[in-house]
Amino acid sequence: MAAKDLYEKDFYKVLGVDKKAAADEIKKKYRALARDLHPDKTKGDAAKEEKFKAVSEAYEILSDAKKRAEYDEARSLFEKGGFRAPQGGGFQGGDFNDVFGGGNAQDIFANLFGGGGRRGPRKGQDLQTEAIITFRESVFGTTLDLRLATDRGQAQNITARVPTGVSDGAKIRVKGKGAPGEAGPGDLFIQLHVKPHPIFSRKGENLMITLPVTFAEAALGADIKVPTMTDDDVTVRIAPGTPNGRTLRVKGRGIVKGSTTGDLLVTVEVQVPQRVDGKALDALRTFAFETESEDVRADFANKAKI
Repeated sequence: MAAKDLYEKDFYKVLGVDKKAAADEIKKKYRALARDLHPDKTKGDAAKEEKFKAVSEAYEILSDAKKRAEYDEARSLFEKGGFRAPQGGGFQGGDFNDVFGGGNAQDIFANLFGGGGRRGPRKGQDLQTEAIITFRESVFGTTLDLRLATDRGQAQNITARVPTGVSDGAKIRVKGKGAPGEAGPGDLFIQLHVKPHPIFSRKGENLMITLPVTFAEAALGADIKVPTMTDDDVTVRIAPGTPNGRTLRVKGRGIVKGSTTGDLLVTVEVQVPQRVDGKALDALRTFAFETESEDVRADFANKAKI
């Protein structure tokens, strides 16, 4: 990249900080932007990937006191028209040697921005692994104790905290546990696989459960205890005449994730007995006889022709 392209960039504007911003403020702003724009989070969004590169480039200069001072001096001259891009190898206007103690713009900015094939120290490569957790652990969080092999054939023990409410396929990051590098190690990303639960599932932050009820309970109504993930039961009221497949909502008994709390969605599944004998059979026949005037399939065939 040409020196002109480099010193024309306003790195303070890229990071959204004032030119007099302290190092801590610059670091804090960079971390926030990098977290939102990281390629693992914005995969496929070319605009955000370019923004991430620009933010990283700006922080590389402004986080280094010496590079920042040289950059500020070069920007000051550029903004005042003290020098311009080389035309035939020389500068028009101010004397660049007086500012930087010798050398030309191409050399100075090559050293600042890693041009000409020279780059500063880099962090180590990020690594990725996988882990399986239970459905309950995904709801309430857990601590993973992993043992990973290194590229030198050794093993290292990794402890990682899984937050509450993570979903299947989510990734968590463990800082500084990636491959070593000159500027420090990279990070470790752990992709989580959640094992299915025998009776619970989830949709967003809502927990879902299918509740088996008898024909009598659905027809006559009933109060039925339903289990929850917190191991205490809640009572749901089945209204008389509740049809198969109706979903009832229990407020606030879903997944707690940050400031959001989901609900428990209970779907009624009416169980039809496979065999009816004796008095129960007689009662059912009587019921069928007394309700045979009700045509539950009225217009059924006609609707099929629509």
